[in-house]
Amino acid sequence: MDPMEREIENYLDFVTLEKGLSAATVDNYRRDLRLLLEFMKEAGCSTWQDVDGEKVLIFLAWQRKIGRSASTVARRVSAVRSFSKFLLRTSRIQKDFCTDLLSPRLSRPFPSVLTLSEIQALFALPDHSPLGLRDAAMMELSYGCGLRASELLTLTAHDIDLQEQLLRCWGKGSKERLVPVGEYAITAFKQYLTDSRPILLRGKDTQELFLNRFGNKLSRNGYWRIISSYGKRLGLDIHPHTLRHSAATHMLDNGADLRLVQEFLGHSDIGTTQIYTNLSRSELKSSYLQHHPRFLQEKMEEK
Repeated sequence: MDPMEREIENYLDFVTLEKGLSAATVDNYRRDLRLLLEFMKEAGCSTWQDVDGEKVLIFLAWQRKIGRSASTVARRVSAVRSFSKFLLRTSRIQKDFCTDLLSPRLSRPFPSVLTLSEIQALFALPDHSPLGLRDAAMMELSYGCGLRASELLTLTAHDIDLQEQLLRCWGKGSKERLVPVGEYAITAFKQYLTDSRPILLRGKDTQELFLNRFGNKLSRNGYWRIISSYGKRLGLDIHPHTLRHSAATHMLDNGADLRLVQEFLGHSDIGTTQIYTNLSRSELKSSYLQHHPRFLQEKMEEK
């Protein structure tokens, strides 16, 4: 293996074992740093010591020029900055080549959220086939427990305590949390476990709860395609996180305490949870403009 590529792998091992980054984040960082490596090789760098801040800035400017989004470039800045600090700490370089590097300024969009009627329509779509029962259980647990896709797909059958009605999952940084499970999710889970999973297993022995049609662990891309396909049947553009966003927003709309929702979602910073309060306010304003009699009267007078 090329020495520069070996340093990338050493760094990825470090962030996996020491920092506890998720597999998805590590895979993204691997792609980002390999792009950086390819660029620096073409720029004549034979070691990471040859890389400097100017070359990194040119690399990032090139990323924007070829149409990469601000969020993608921001992630690549994060990967390169963290990698540079690792090289400095392990004495592979003598100077941090990201000292003056700034991330692109990002606007934080509101997450997409389904209405309660859209949730009900979505959950009515799966049939009673083995795959349909699996899809129903995934959607009920994702929405009912506010799970990230990675949290859902790493569940085992032993992570749900039916007697206590609690689910154990591992969030970002491998942080464990317990989440209450409602009756709808429990019913869907039981039906999947008894009538679907044994068929999907195809005689295999695996601990993963959710399986694909071949009896293997369902991938993130597979889960994404499943949710997206159901959304298209309703004319909606949705993805797995839509269910998590919707759960949080609906809880706040029904009077849940912000700290409770923070714990429910597994956010380490309550500022992350507050975006859902902003979303609720924006929906409140939209509803007011559409339905409040004073506003409607004003519109009538304008006509």
